[in-house]
Amino acid sequence: MKGSLRNTLRLGLIVWVLMRHGMDQLVLRSLPHPGLRLLARILAIGRTHDAPRGERLRLALERLGPIFVKFGQVLSTRRDLVPHDIADELARLQDRVPPFPSAASRAIVERSLGRPIEAVFQQFEADPVASASIAQVHFGVLHDGREVAIKVLRPNVLDIIEADLGLLRKAAAWLERLSPDGRRLRPREVVAEFDKYLHDELDLGREAANAAQLRRNMFALGLLLIPEMIWDLSSAEVLVMERMRGVPISQIDTLRAAGVDIPKLARDGVTIFFTQVFRDGFFHADMHPGNIMVSTAPATFGRYIALDFGIVGTLDSRDKEYLAQNFLAFFRRDYRRVAELHVESGWVPANTRVDELEGAVRAVCEPHFDRPLKDISLGQVLMRLFQTSRRFNVEVQPQLVLLQKTLLNVEGLGRQLDPELDLWQTAKPFLERWMNEQVGWRALLASVKDEAPRYAKLIPELPRLLHDALKRQAHPDAAQEQLLRALLHEQRRTNRLLTMALGVAGGFVAGGLFAYWLLPGLWMWLHRAL
Repeated sequence: MKGSLRNTLRLGLIVWVLMRHGMDQLVLRSLPHPGLRLLARILAIGRTHDAPRGERLRLALERLGPIFVKFGQVLSTRRDLVPHDIADELARLQDRVPPFPSAASRAIVERSLGRPIEAVFQQFEADPVASASIAQVHFGVLHDGREVAIKVLRPNVLDIIEADLGLLRKAAAWLERLSPDGRRLRPREVVAEFDKYLHDELDLGREAANAAQLRRNMFALGLLLIPEMIWDLSSAEVLVMERMRGVPISQIDTLRAAGVDIPKLARDGVTIFFTQVFRDGFFHADMHPGNIMVSTAPATFGRYIALDFGIVGTLDSRDKEYLAQNFLAFFRRDYRRVAELHVESGWVPANTRVDELEGAVRAVCEPHFDRPLKDISLGQVLMRLFQTSRRFNVEVQPQLVLLQKTLLNVEGLGRQLDPELDLWQTAKPFLERWMNEQVGWRALLASVKDEAPRYAKLIPELPRLLHDALKRQAHPDAAQEQLLRALLHEQRRTNRLLTMALGVAGGFVAGGLFAYWLLPGLWMWLHRAL
């Protein structure tokens, strides 16, 4: 009862805020039905709105809280889908959400540390440098001289999010019952996935762990900088990290004046994204411009700087394989393979006619090849694919929702940096190389290496297991016979893998000995002979 009352009050607040800022008129007047336009004029009686529509929408989203702010952040990067005046206003949501009082911020930091701020920080700037939907950031200096950024969770943000999530769950249930596409879209599972990631973002300790993992993953690539976490001063409510200095990626003119190669920066962004997705299966899933800077320091000039790691996406090996094969099939215009992959992965019913699905995918995608990024809207392609998918009962995959959102962010970022960037051709060599590593001899060696600890434990136990199985009963029953056959099969498979691994290792050793002992002597003989 209490939860229902809270949801009703929250729904009433949402309707009131939207109407107060004139959003009802903005929506109703854009619809073609004359009755709805008349309703908009009636509702507008006695109300005046002097502010532009973009500002009104931004203020409404700010008033409604974190979930709505995040929605506005995503829209701000989609200038091909959102009018420019609205996109410009929504861009302010990325790091300029109204801050909460500095006194509350100090109180949260001191409660987390268990001591006064002055005991930890030589300097703590009361005014936040950035304020977002979940937390705000202050700069400071530790007593040992290290410059740090202190991220502080907004007070009472969990209660607001829980209320909005309750409304989203009800809306998802209604959608499944009322909409013909409801069950196929799996809205309740999508909301559950969104719920999980939002709660993960509310735990700053988890964010610190995400940052540390991404820092390790991306270190060798040399294209992305991630701040070091200071674990002794961090908790679920407060995160202290290395301060990063750079130019916000949205300030393209400043970057160009500093000598940054903008086209290369755009290509590097695509490389970073596909590396995180297909190599690591662990990717930054909140890549709007407010979370990205570019270093202009001499030692790291032109590298990306990533911030805010509250939301990360993960993909298992099966998801990565199907996604990579789908991308490659798209790049090669092999639409039949795309259709086959959708059937194999279970994204469409098994009785789907492959040739019909192939033709539908071809009709959507073919017009978009051989065109620069400025002439391609991935958002529009996805919408057309969505419309086409209704015919074939394609199910939305909740685990891929974050990936879809991040891909849209990457496209929006690439469009701002270099409208001439060809996303397809930039990504194709990377995916082909990744696929070769999954199916070639490198994949075999990696598989043997991963399974080696398991085999090392299993192999010594096999003789004893076989002896025990034979000793228990001279005439084993069907279940024991099946177990015995499984053990023998596993031993034969293990022997084959070990033989292959030893053969490969032996080849490397022999090649190394040949290069070490014989080649120098052969070179000296040729030198003397000539």
